[in-house]
Amino acid sequence: MVIPPLQVGRVDFINTFPLAWSLEHRLSAGMIEETLAVPTGLNALLAEGRLDVANVSSIAYARNAEDWVLLPSICISSDGAVDSVQLVTDVPLPAIASVAVTSQSAASVALVRILFPAAEIRAEGASADATLLIGDEALRSALDSATPHHDLGALWRERTGLPMVFAVWAARRSVETERLLALDHALASAVADASEHASLVAEAAAARYGFPAGYLARYFEKLRYRFGEREREGLARYFELAAAADIIDAAPELVFAGAQHHGAEA
Repeated sequence: MVIPPLQVGRVDFINTFPLAWSLEHRLSAGMIEETLAVPTGLNALLAEGRLDVANVSSIAYARNAEDWVLLPSICISSDGAVDSVQLVTDVPLPAIASVAVTSQSAASVALVRILFPAAEIRAEGASADATLLIGDEALRSALDSATPHHDLGALWRERTGLPMVFAVWAARRSVETERLLALDHALASAVADASEHASLVAEAAAARYGFPAGYLARYFEKLRYRFGEREREGLARYFELAAAADIIDAAPELVFAGAQHHGAEA
């Protein structure tokens, strides 16, 4: 019997490049078929059942927790500044009354609502006191624009003292646990490999995306891929604050493939 490949979604941003750089050498031929998209696109594809696994916006897990499980070893987070999630504005932060948000992100939009509860959220491209940029666009803007940039990873750390988990790898509960854990192991191994060869990864990313290699090396150093206890604590806190702000109905349990349930207090 031929087992069809897992349908896996990956965010098409520089932040997943270190994984992609190594991952292809750690998977058996035909194990996965990969779809690249922006975070909100992957959120929808996984919810619709068109993907088996995807690295989705962390807030999307909260909205689909009854149908999804988390891969236990891997996320995308920062413990402080992240560089690729920026609020761009000339207005002092306490005076911001409106924010134009990107359509590509769900986690960062929710984070804006948590950190700036009095601000009106406006559509992408609308006139506003501040603009939310994510991903490669945020990296480029921070490098090229003289307008003040405020890193949301740093603002979250100041607010909570915890890491901010921007994305998780989630899977539909119908997918076999053994296959999910094999993918999780391959992803964790890819992270270790990319870390060991950090300078090569930065140079390869610079050649592909047109950024200075040193700039990307510093960016990759700020990213955290390990889904450890502090990251889980930060994610649980994020869900609690999102529920308090009526962004989600309630903070969900963190349910991991192949493991016992971890409550929101974990």
